[in-house]
Amino acid sequence: MGPTTLDELAPVAALLGRWQGEGIATYPTMVAPVPYREEIEFDHVGDPFLRYTQQSWTVQGEPLHFERGFWRVAGDDVEACLAHPLGLAEIAHGRVEGSSLELSSAGTVARSATGAAVTGLRRRYRWTEDRLAYDVEMAMDEVPMTVHLEAELRRA
Repeated sequence: MGPTTLDELAPVAALLGRWQGEGIATYPTMVAPVPYREEIEFDHVGDPFLRYTQQSWTVQGEPLHFERGFWRVAGDDVEACLAHPLGLAEIAHGRVEGSSLELSSAGTVARSATGAAVTGLRRRYRWTEDRLAYDVEMAMDEVPMTVHLEAELRRA
């Protein structure tokens, strides 16, 4: 049995746990859509934040992408601080409305000297007790905000 979930986490408490499923990646700079498998886990240690771990693989099982970070909650407002292996750090802000959350990091993406040319991300999550669906839009130096990822996961 883990630590007691704090009241501050109530708006996102339904996300706690491990989620697995499949998605599709598309983008104007990609030759063709790329299907992928994914696992996302939200957990906590009894403090007013969620730990977030994301990992994805090609359908053949090759590593594709990883994210690590923390989600903090203040009322219905959520902020996510995420690190990407592409030389990016993302700070996103959003609001929970029922069983959905939209986070936007437009203007709050930091890049290392060799980091990907990402300038903003927008994430939309929708959930039920056993299903988590999301889409991610991404903007880059030469590409305006457009859909990049869509996935549907099930509680593991």
